[in-house]
Amino acid sequence: MNQSNSVWAFFASVKLALVTLFFLAITSIIGTVIPQKETAQVYIDTYGQNTANLFQIFSIPDMYNSWWFLGLLALLSANLIVCSIERFPAAWAIIKADNLATPLKRLQQMRLRREWTSALNVSDTEATLAATLNTNGWKNQSRQKDSGRLLFSQKAPMSRTGVYIVHISILIIFVGAIIGEMFGYKGSVMLPETQSTEQIYTFRTNEAIPLGFEVRCDLFEIELYDNGMAKAYRSELTVLENNEIVRQKTIVVNDPLTYKGVTFYQSSYQPYQSFVVTVSDMTSAKKIQAILPYQQQHVEPNSDLRFGIINAKTAGQSVTDIKLWLKDQSGVSGNYWLSDGEQKIIEHEGTTYLIAAKQMYATGLQIAKDPGVWTVYVGFTLMIIGLLMAFFMSHRRLWIHIREEDGKTLVLMSGSANKNRGAFEKTFSALADQVQK
Repeated sequence: MNQSNSVWAFFASVKLALVTLFFLAITSIIGTVIPQKETAQVYIDTYGQNTANLFQIFSIPDMYNSWWFLGLLALLSANLIVCSIERFPAAWAIIKADNLATPLKRLQQMRLRREWTSALNVSDTEATLAATLNTNGWKNQSRQKDSGRLLFSQKAPMSRTGVYIVHISILIIFVGAIIGEMFGYKGSVMLPETQSTEQIYTFRTNEAIPLGFEVRCDLFEIELYDNGMAKAYRSELTVLENNEIVRQKTIVVNDPLTYKGVTFYQSSYQPYQSFVVTVSDMTSAKKIQAILPYQQQHVEPNSDLRFGIINAKTAGQSVTDIKLWLKDQSGVSGNYWLSDGEQKIIEHEGTTYLIAAKQMYATGLQIAKDPGVWTVYVGFTLMIIGLLMAFFMSHRRLWIHIREEDGKTLVLMSGSANKNRGAFEKTFSALADQVQK
C-alpha cells in the first residue's frame, strides 16, 4: 500500500511537472537548432562522423518522433492526469461549499474585515446591504446564523478550475497531434503547367499517396526583380473529380487551397527550357495550345499553320521576352516579339491571330492533411480560456453578518480571495465604505 502511495505521489508531484517541462524545453531547442529529417550525409558533413553516429543512436534527426521524446510527453500527460485527480476534488468542494454555514468565529478572524454599527434594525439593515451589493454586481443570499442574519456573495468561483482546464487542453492538443500523426500526412509534388496529378509523395519516405481527386496546374506566373530574382509567384490550380471541375483557386505563399481536408501550399517553382504557346485564329475562333522546346516548331495536323520559339531574352533562369515565329496557309512567315506571358493581337497576311507565349514552369506544392487540426484548435481555445481564468480571475467571497446586541445593530463584513489579494483588498475597502454609508 505504501509503495502504491509512493507511485501515486511521484506522478502527482509538481516537481515532476517542472522537470518534465524543463527537459521538453531543452530538447525542443535542440530540435530547432539541429535540422530535422535530413540525410545521414548532411549530418556527417556538418557535425562529423562520430557526432552523426550519436545523433542516429538518439534519433536526433527525427527527434519529435523518437521514443524518448514521446516518453516525455507521455510522462507529462500522466502527471497532468494524476495531478488533476489528486487536487480537483478539493477545488470543487470549495466551489460547491455552503458558505452560509461559515462559523462567525472564522469571519471574525479573517484579515479582511470591517465592523460598524447600523442605525437601522437587523431586518432593514439586511435589506439595505443586500440592495447595495446587488447594485455593485454582488448577487447574494442570506440565512439565519448565530442569532443574526448572514449574507454571502461571491464572484468567479469557477476560476478555480482554470488550471484544470489548462491540463485538459494540453491533453486534447496531444490527442490532436496523435490523430494528425496517425491519419494525416505531409508531402510535396512538382506539377508542370497544364498537367495534373492524383497523388503526392511524402517527405520522409517518398511514398506515393493517392489524393482521391485530381489537381491540375493551369498556369504559373512569376514576377521578377530587375536582377532576375523572383519577387512573387502564383499558381492557378483546378481540382477535378470525375473529370468535372469542383474547385479553382489562385494560390500564393500563405494563401493555400484546401479541399476535403487536404491543403496545397505554394512553396517553390522550377523553370523549364520549354514554352507554352497559344495561337488563336480570331476569325474561326480555333485555338491551338502547344508545349514547345526551344527552337522547335509545332506543325498543326490538317493545317498549314506552323509556329515555334526562335529566340528569347533571359534574366537569370527566367525568360523575360520571347520571339515567336509563325507561318500559315499564306506561305509567308513572320516574327513577333512578346513579353513573357503577354497576349498580343497580330495581323498576318490578312488573318488576325491572338498569340501568347510564356516560359513553362512547374509549380512546387507542399501538401498537408491533418485530421487532428480541429482537435488541436479546440485544445488551444480551451488553453486560452483556462489561462485567462487562472491568471486574470480570482474567486472572491464576501460575508456580512448582522446581529443585534445590547440594543444595537452590529455589522461585520469579511472577505477573501484566492489570488490577486492586493487588488481585492482595494475592492473590499471601497465596497465596505459604500455599504457602511
